[in-house]
Amino acid sequence: MKPTSVLAFVLIAIGIVAFVYQGITYTTRENIVHFGSLKVSAEKTRTLPLPPIVGAVALMGGIVLLVTTRKWR
Repeated sequence: MKPTSVLAFVLIAIGIVAFVYQGITYTTRENIVHFGSLKVSAEKTRTLPLPPIVGAVALMGGIVLLVTTRKWR
């Protein structure tokens, strides 16, 4: 399999995942109080949004790359 075909499939997969999940959620732990041996921390959940245009560009780029790779055979 050619590297361009692999890249096309990877872009298509990234595009589909970006449409399905719409963002990446992660949790961080932050220290609130640190006074001697007393430590208070809190977990905060944050989301890194992925706009739908990112999924569309990756999906279309993968499809175009796959079609152009097949035509040149």
